[in-house]
Amino acid sequence: MPALPAVFLERAIAHRAYHDLSAGRPENSRAAIRAAIGAGYGIEIDLQLSADGKAMVFHDYDLGRLTGARGAVRLRAAEDLGEIALLGGDEGIPTLSECLSIVGGAVPLLIELKDQDGAMGPAIGPLEADVALCLAGYDGPVAVMSFNPYSVARMQELLPEVPRGLTTSAFLAGDWPTVPADRRDALRAIPDFERVGASFISHAARDLDAQSVARVKAAGYPVLCWTIRSPEEERAARAIADQITFEGYAA
Repeated sequence: MPALPAVFLERAIAHRAYHDLSAGRPENSRAAIRAAIGAGYGIEIDLQLSADGKAMVFHDYDLGRLTGARGAVRLRAAEDLGEIALLGGDEGIPTLSECLSIVGGAVPLLIELKDQDGAMGPAIGPLEADVALCLAGYDGPVAVMSFNPYSVARMQELLPEVPRGLTTSAFLAGDWPTVPADRRDALRAIPDFERVGASFISHAARDLDAQSVARVKAAGYPVLCWTIRSPEEERAARAIADQITFEGYAA
């Protein structure tokens, strides 16, 4: 089980990169990634799958909130997605490969694979495969994580040398409408930590006092958290968390 490199705990991590629409830097954009590097922050990015099996740096399942287009990301090819402009910027949706070239090991990179099953189940594989292909030979501090333990387990098989973690929360019904109640109840206790060879968690800041988080921390593993949006929230989170993922201010 590879440990999370210490550099991830040295500087705050920019959530979806250092985005700021007022400065023309949409979330998960090349511009936001370059801004994070310039400021010396670590970077967190999200991945969705294209129709032709490419890892795209994009948070949502649907294109609507972040672009002028509509429909599911996974129904369009990577080339098509690359031509869809991100709202508030002047560039299209990037691939993971492009973003790795931009970062080039300059700062720590935390990669979240979004659940592709829809219910945190085992219908995964293509996204993990392309991530492994992209990361092969990448020279820089990098770690992967997902809310879906099946995804993290697959990354353990594909890239056992890359640190991996679980993205976690209270798994409330309103936040996870497609996930069955019994599955949410199970995930809340973080039962898969050892099984998937995780070496950290990234937990919802509003739920940091959960007993499941305390168990991970007591066992000596780093606790990261999301999403911090003010210095006041940061001070409160750091009472428990070893590192924050932030947006909307300069951490």
